[in-house]
Amino acid sequence: MVKKVDLASHHKEPFASPAPLGLLGLAVGCAALTPIAFGLDITPAAFKTSAILALCFGAGCQFLAGYMEMRNGNGFGGVVFTLFSFLWVFNAAELWFAASGVLMSHPIKIALEIAVLLILLPLTFGFGYFSKLMFWFLVDIDVLFLCKIIAGITHTTKLAYPIAILTVLLGLLAIWIALATIINPLVGRQVFRVAGPLFFAPRQSFDFTTRQAIFDVLYHHSKDKAFVELDIESLVKAVQEKLGEKNIIPDVFYLWEFGYLAMTKQEDEVRSCRLTSAGVDLYEQLVLRKYQV
Repeated sequence: MVKKVDLASHHKEPFASPAPLGLLGLAVGCAALTPIAFGLDITPAAFKTSAILALCFGAGCQFLAGYMEMRNGNGFGGVVFTLFSFLWVFNAAELWFAASGVLMSHPIKIALEIAVLLILLPLTFGFGYFSKLMFWFLVDIDVLFLCKIIAGITHTTKLAYPIAILTVLLGLLAIWIALATIINPLVGRQVFRVAGPLFFAPRQSFDFTTRQAIFDVLYHHSKDKAFVELDIESLVKAVQEKLGEKNIIPDVFYLWEFGYLAMTKQEDEVRSCRLTSAGVDLYEQLVLRKYQV
């Protein structure tokens, strides 16, 4: 029985994408801060309730997401989520102390916020390589910290409302991105639209033309001659008619070692070859788009 060639990576990540967990935890944390940020409830009970939610969802979910990203080999996402998880621990502690009438050191808090902003700025640039929406998500956090720094240094209360608006917007963006990550693959279309990258890294493209030409010639040969091997001189001539002067022997050996070609050799020289069933299936998947509905 002919088996379908598996084109998927054989590397299996230990966890599914943890990003939605971290983002939804962030959204719940922002929601817990909203009544206090707008001045709707500034009682000790409100501060303690927000502290518990910030610790469980803001810190807990993002710490788990950071750990799972690290285990999945995503250092960038792991660093960001883990960093934010400890910031939420700080937020929870600040809220709990405030409920008890204890204020944290103002200079240390300002120094922390400046340090975080300096860390966030290059991370914002990095997120631009994922998507435009992720970039603006980080810009929202940057502006939020900038407002908090200005308010802390100048002791102005005029930025309290913008900080509250930015907190709500941050939570909404987190929900949108999380649902896009969960729902879009499930339904097979972009229900929650996420624009492509803002920046693109330069990539070195691999030249597949020689190997594809070998496949082209041998596939059409197999349609006429079934599994009769094609002599190497005819193969070289046919490929060179497509691409010009090319040394195809290294590519022939490469495809043979992968099991896509059957080969007859004589004293380490290739005499003839043909596509194997795996080679035929690979060509039909990549070029003819077999199995795609």
